[in-house]
Amino acid sequence: MDFLFDLWIPILASAAAVIVVSSIVHLVLPIHKNDYASLPDEETILAALRDQQVGPGEYSFPFTESMQEMQEPATIEKYSRGPVGFLTVMPSGPPGIGKNLVIWFAYSILISVFAAYITSFLAINSPREAFRLTGTVAVLAYAATHIYNSIWKAQPWTTTLKNIFDGILYGLVTAAIFASLDNWGG
Repeated sequence: MDFLFDLWIPILASAAAVIVVSSIVHLVLPIHKNDYASLPDEETILAALRDQQVGPGEYSFPFTESMQEMQEPATIEKYSRGPVGFLTVMPSGPPGIGKNLVIWFAYSILISVFAAYITSFLAINSPREAFRLTGTVAVLAYAATHIYNSIWKAQPWTTTLKNIFDGILYGLVTAAIFASLDNWGG
């Protein structure tokens, strides 16, 4: 746990820097403008979901309880007719951007803690080594996790590639902060 005391400044500074960079990426740059599409006849679909009292959670459709059920002719017909997909329903009300930013900051701290932890096992002798190691850990944490959504949830690969690009930026910012804010090998 000594690494937390030794590297607390780069841990917090890198998490704060990621918040700034992600805000620029999402609020200033148009890169994520087309990540989502609107539903056709949205109000009818929303009314149907309200009528069914669909609460917050993740849903799949058509829904099956088992792999055996997926092989049944009626289920195969449902899949063939479509639509097939996943639905995430969030709590009703205006988006809680403040809460989400706090959670995003905590997540960024967690990634920086892992980068510091892994770095603490090695004798880092230069800022370049610190950059390379913390950057690798942070890029993996911020970028590679998005691939899952394209593999298993049919997220368009273009969206995943944009999220990977974001993750690489966040990882490089984390690496730069770690490399510049500690006396590596000093």
